[in-house]
Amino acid sequence: MLSIFKKRKAIELKSPVKGRAIEIKDVPDEVFASGMLGNGIAIDPVEGIVYSPCDCEIVNMFPTKHAIGVKTNEGLEILIHIGIDTVEMKGEGFNSFVNIGDKVKAGDKLISFDLELVKSRAKSPITPMVITNMDFVESIEQYYGDCDASKTVLKAFLK
Repeated sequence: MLSIFKKRKAIELKSPVKGRAIEIKDVPDEVFASGMLGNGIAIDPVEGIVYSPCDCEIVNMFPTKHAIGVKTNEGLEILIHIGIDTVEMKGEGFNSFVNIGDKVKAGDKLISFDLELVKSRAKSPITPMVITNMDFVESIEQYYGDCDASKTVLKAFLK
């Protein structure tokens, strides 16, 4: 018997940082909160390590190491942005463990950052993770609450 329902491909994204997952609309930055860069989730971090949310390739590393772009095998593009207005820190307190072109697995360490320095120098330590090519996505589901690199915080259902 043929099913009339299309089986949707879902990509699960783990939390890129340990902390508390919140709605993207609650990020204290209009560019993220409005969804201008894409839809997703944000984490209020409790430690200064960014982990890969999935098996992917590093496609962008900002020179200041405050943000990183990754791409899944399926073509989903994800931006992880550590804190708000952290570009103003000019890389101080950030250390990268990966380079553009590297293939990484979910849970691999990507970047470390001095959380206390971010809290004292940036607008906010809240770390958005957004899908930047939402035209590729039919819908998403988010999880809110306590999370770490083993917790799925976002599921993207592909078109």
